[in-house]
Amino acid sequence: MAITWENLDKLSSYKKLQSLKNAVSVKKELSSANAADRVKKCAVPMGAGLTYNYAAKQVDDKVISVLKELADEAQLTEKFAETYNGAVINTGEKRMVLHHLCRGQLGSDVKADGVNKREFYLKEQKRIAEFAEKVHSGAIANAKGERFTTVVQIGIGGSDLGPRAMYLALENWAKANKTFKMEAKFISNVDPDDAAAVLASTDLAHAIFILVSKSGTTLETLTNESFVKDALKKAGLNPSNHMIAVTSETSPLAHNPDYLEAFYMDDYIGGRYSSTSGVGGAVLSLAFGAKVFDDFLKGAAEEDKLATNKDLLKNPAMLDALIGVYERNVQGYPATAVLPYSQGLSRFPAHLQQLDMESNGKSVNRFGDKIDYLTGPVIFGEPGTNGQHSFYQLLHQGTDIVPLQFIAFAENQAGSDVVIEGSTSQKKLGANVTAQIMAFACGKDDSDPNKTFAGDRPSSLIYGKQLTPASLGALLAHYENKVMFQGFVWNVNSFDQEGVQLGKKLAKTVLSGEASGALKAYTELLSL
Repeated sequence: MAITWENLDKLSSYKKLQSLKNAVSVKKELSSANAADRVKKCAVPMGAGLTYNYAAKQVDDKVISVLKELADEAQLTEKFAETYNGAVINTGEKRMVLHHLCRGQLGSDVKADGVNKREFYLKEQKRIAEFAEKVHSGAIANAKGERFTTVVQIGIGGSDLGPRAMYLALENWAKANKTFKMEAKFISNVDPDDAAAVLASTDLAHAIFILVSKSGTTLETLTNESFVKDALKKAGLNPSNHMIAVTSETSPLAHNPDYLEAFYMDDYIGGRYSSTSGVGGAVLSLAFGAKVFDDFLKGAAEEDKLATNKDLLKNPAMLDALIGVYERNVQGYPATAVLPYSQGLSRFPAHLQQLDMESNGKSVNRFGDKIDYLTGPVIFGEPGTNGQHSFYQLLHQGTDIVPLQFIAFAENQAGSDVVIEGSTSQKKLGANVTAQIMAFACGKDDSDPNKTFAGDRPSSLIYGKQLTPASLGALLAHYENKVMFQGFVWNVNSFDQEGVQLGKKLAKTVLSGEASGALKAYTELLSL
């Protein structure tokens, strides 16, 4: 079957879906006598033991059947196959999209730049594993032969958000499971206070720094590198003995004596999709060991495999994506909140914010033509129960309905807990998740309007036994694939980010002294 790329509003199944606006009340569904059966029925297995449950979403069999039609008409699994088989999916930059190959081979061999790309990514993963082992054993050490104890990643955007979120997600697990090797820190903001704070709390003589820049020319990253090198020199240390690079083989950072080692990626892996490449691999392997990173990749590969299934109810990422399209384009909801009830996932919503909004925040289709329907929602979130004492007020009683995505686990990572008033902290955490789902769905009537909750706030739940390297990999791949499928439905290019570039170009104009008009006026306000 030939692949066709059509705008959403040209698809007959979308017109059918529009007729189903407000077709289902989750308040009615979860208040009914059959609610427990619905919860059990709406559970879809994910990779690494996770489950996606959509019982509190505004869908029923009729809506799901139309979503199936939409998946088929938009050729979603066929377009995914095109992606992992090496088609030029990134039309804006005329590139393949190959981050799935970092964690497994879903289809045919993909060859580019004269090499088999799966073999290339495996080779780099092996090189990183060997380097990390030498650092941990002391075979690679500082000038005095002392072991490195801290790793600091210097990057911005996808070179920071994803790896930082993944590190924080596994830090407690690694300590509890005796795989914690080195503390990791991150420098991203060009604000000098960021680098200064990290360096002030770091034993520089025992720190190894990872400079992450695919092009080797990222202004903010190179600025922070200079900041770090200056601090190392002032401490009497040779920067070349403390720095490695993750970059492309054609960048000025490659084969450069200023670095202990360089590990390579390519233009076929976008920054926000790079956590399973060397961008995440170097820092996670140094922090936790190469096996932990490998288990993380295996979880992602397991979830990727499910994303190839044409059966919508056996493809959790595609189902999540299409329910999201229904919420955005039919129900008209402006945002989605990601609410992980796990402290380890404290920065996961920030990573998803970039992943989703940088990918699908587009108003032209993949051919550059203006589109006149809604695309990506605003993504935000914080861990529960913190968020309950913050922005949940608006979610419960605000004038906008915001779909919710809960993430929860039966067990904590550290293995320590306390019983207070008859239950553990973990049980209290789980009780809060279920209570919030029901409160958002069913609301509460009250004679006092100020205490009335309308309900009918839709939510989904991803849950599992524990946040581990494998389940984290599956969770990450789920959201990457969800964003991809939504981009296919909206017919946008989810793999470039022109919106990131304009401000950077104007900043260079300011720094060069060539600013004029309003730009110059704002420059003078800041005394630049």
